[in-house]
Amino acid sequence: MSEVLAPTMTTQDTSKTHSNSLLRAENIVKRFPIHGGLFSREIAAVKAVQGVSFDIKKGETLGLVGESGCGKSTLGRCLIRLIEPTSGKIYFNNKDITNIGGNELRDLRRKMQIIFQDPYASLNPRMTIGAILEEPLIIHNLFSSEKDRQDRVKELISLVGLRNEHLTRYPHEFSGGQRQRVGIARALAVNPELIICDEPVSALDVSIQAQVINLLMELQQKLGLTYVFIAHDLKVVEHVSHRVAVMYLGKIVEMAESDELYRNPQHPYTKALLSAIPVPDPKPRPERIILTGDVPSPMNPPPGCHFNPRCPIASDECRKTAPELRNLSKDHFVSCLKV
Repeated sequence: MSEVLAPTMTTQDTSKTHSNSLLRAENIVKRFPIHGGLFSREIAAVKAVQGVSFDIKKGETLGLVGESGCGKSTLGRCLIRLIEPTSGKIYFNNKDITNIGGNELRDLRRKMQIIFQDPYASLNPRMTIGAILEEPLIIHNLFSSEKDRQDRVKELISLVGLRNEHLTRYPHEFSGGQRQRVGIARALAVNPELIICDEPVSALDVSIQAQVINLLMELQQKLGLTYVFIAHDLKVVEHVSHRVAVMYLGKIVEMAESDELYRNPQHPYTKALLSAIPVPDPKPRPERIILTGDVPSPMNPPPGCHFNPRCPIASDECRKTAPELRNLSKDHFVSCLKV
């Protein structure tokens, strides 16, 4: 059993240690109520995110991985207030943005943007590409003249590797990769500091995925962007991320720097995910860990550790006690009673 070098990570520890972070989340909870019966009362709730805390420093990429339904996309939308968290605190540049509204929230939108997963559904089919890119400039009143806006639109389309003649075309005239480039350009239009990349390449062919990922990394270096990169593909996350957080059933079960997590995974769930990554044939690979059973319903998560019904090393204690996310070593956090 590894020696615990630091106490359990608490909200107080987080706020004190990471006061220089661009974005900080503290105990974020999101419940989606389910209504039923004669008077449409709340009869249950989907517990999508359950007490998640982390920070993101300027210029870094935090990878967020996990199975479908684990709460990754919900958490990403909570961070930028597209979805209101049920409880918890969100800080941006050390300012509490959890409950701001009106013009203050509108101004915040300029600094926090999102790239959606589906490039086929995220662009208005009735608008030209030029109009799509100009729209955020008009909404935020960034340029006083039409000419200045058009110059900015041309700059954006060039930034993502497309040409000026594409501005007069409609989304249906483009491939998936080109549409996602337009989505990236739209997110960049208002000069944001933070971009939530919500599975931005999962709907694209593998060859196109590499192009879009390389574009995102080039833009990060050029513009000093900060990313939250949500994905299923662990090899993609390893390539783009400085740190990686692994989610399971609404909670972060392990978080570490990318090299450390892939070299030295500690949580049984992380080990199982990494063992499933395809490896070129001549290269030795770790023994495949096959998880039994299905992911429990977020409406009724199991008591104790949420992973215990599928965990190969679970004990009776794991079925009774919910583990805290604690620090095993420098910046390596794990939520497991057996580690």
